[in-house]
Amino acid sequence: MLNFIVNPNALKGKQDKFLKKLEARLKEEGAEYRLFFSEKKGGIGKYARSLTEAGQKKIIAVGGDGTLNEVLANLHDPSQVELGLIPAGTGNDFAVAAKIPNGIAALDLILKGEAIETDYIECGNGVRSMNIAGLGMDVDILQRCAAKKRGGNKSKYFHSLLSSLAHYRGLKMQVTANGETKEYDAFIAFVSNGTQFGGGIPICPDAKIDDGLFNLVVIECPKRSKILFELIRLMRGKILTRPISHQLLCKEAKIVPVGEQLFESDGELFPVQGALEAKIVSGKLKMYRG
Repeated sequence: MLNFIVNPNALKGKQDKFLKKLEARLKEEGAEYRLFFSEKKGGIGKYARSLTEAGQKKIIAVGGDGTLNEVLANLHDPSQVELGLIPAGTGNDFAVAAKIPNGIAALDLILKGEAIETDYIECGNGVRSMNIAGLGMDVDILQRCAAKKRGGNKSKYFHSLLSSLAHYRGLKMQVTANGETKEYDAFIAFVSNGTQFGGGIPICPDAKIDDGLFNLVVIECPKRSKILFELIRLMRGKILTRPISHQLLCKEAKIVPVGEQLFESDGELFPVQGALEAKIVSGKLKMYRG
């Protein structure tokens, strides 16, 4: 039985057409399936949890990175699940690393392929991340977006970005990985399982989602006069060549920021609770992918 957990908000007015094509293809293949819909915050996770607690094995997320993140975070036991993804959101970053085509074309991997072992990140306190988790200016932007009551998502993000550029002062932190501890005044710090984030920024193009490692990246906060230029380099995927960037492969990392902070996991915000202690989980989840 294929269990599709659909985020209607991700389909943005294309729901009827999309679902018509989806069900036509499933019926053509003679597949047994069920569709579950949730527009409410937390609803997707409730379906993922209840289905896997009931022993359902094949769980398919229909949406973007946020939908996939909520499904992953609520799986009762990831080792007992074959996870699928139909990329249909505004941000489909992990799909690129997993070589999953957008839309209905992703069904081929589920109907004709086999689920393959795929890494994910465990961040503690039940938080899991498929793609990326970290702290810094991106969290500041997301917080500013959440505070805005008017405008569309793109408008909110653009104005929040401008505001963050004007006010962000960096984040002091202590980072431990591979037996070494260093202190930074960071622009952004994160662990990445995938190759890109932010809707297409190629931050770790050589990352692999099945090598039992993640990329730890710390970018030091540049001078105020240089922040915009370094941000442009980051968005073009060229920041890792800069002297302010530090990158290494590891299985575990601990990031201890100064003061109470939030971290983001695939676009969702969570309290740090002292430290972000991330580890890669390998060999515990199977996913339909390229």
